[in-house]
Amino acid sequence: MQQLEEDQKTPPRSRVRCPSPRHLIPALVLVAGLAAYFGFGLHHYVTLDALREHHDLLTEWVHGYGLVAGLCFATLYAAAVALSIPGASLMTIAAGLMFGPYLATVFVVFGATIGATILFLAARYAFCDFLRARAGGAMDRMAHGFNENPMSYMLILRLVPLFPFWVVNLVPAFLGVTLTTFVISTFFGIIPGTFVYALLGDGAGAVLHAGKDLNLGIIFEPRFLAPLIGLGILAVIPVAYKKLKRRGKSDHG
Repeated sequence: MQQLEEDQKTPPRSRVRCPSPRHLIPALVLVAGLAAYFGFGLHHYVTLDALREHHDLLTEWVHGYGLVAGLCFATLYAAAVALSIPGASLMTIAAGLMFGPYLATVFVVFGATIGATILFLAARYAFCDFLRARAGGAMDRMAHGFNENPMSYMLILRLVPLFPFWVVNLVPAFLGVTLTTFVISTFFGIIPGTFVYALLGDGAGAVLHAGKDLNLGIIFEPRFLAPLIGLGILAVIPVAYKKLKRRGKSDHG
């Protein structure tokens, strides 16, 4: 009886529930893919120099295979996002160079949404609960927004780059965001930023097609002004959002 009372007074320990081996398969696939990416030196091809060097080859590939080329690119983009491989912005620029700004936006948005969803599901079903603690302050700062309005907050996180893209793919999985909310907000939220980078790629393709080189001088050409202004706006939005949020808190305080 005394032992039972002592057990009741003892605060419960936080349990770390690891997934079954079957649920670990997606995580192992992601880790293996990331190891292969760096092990085979594929990261050397996601550079501006590689884009410049293989511009003609990429253009011929798109002209030769059309929609198939776009679907292949979307698949590669999905894999890159699922593996959280750095260089997504450059891949979006490459898409603009190959497909033009409109088709590039379509292929990138579909690919990025699929890849983000794969990582979201892997985080929810394949990783142990202790990763919640590893997420640190980012999860704590996001929790309040998700509790108030998951869809609205997810759209803000996609439109306003307050956190790295891969973090926004993982954290919602630990905070109970539904798959439908995640997919819809990701799809529509990344369209503006994707289109801006695709415009940059389209301009870069026009420069290379004209036989010129990509250098700092091209930023003064008219075709680059709109996307650069767009990038400037995207860069300012997080700062403005944080200031408005602080002002709102002070007003309520």
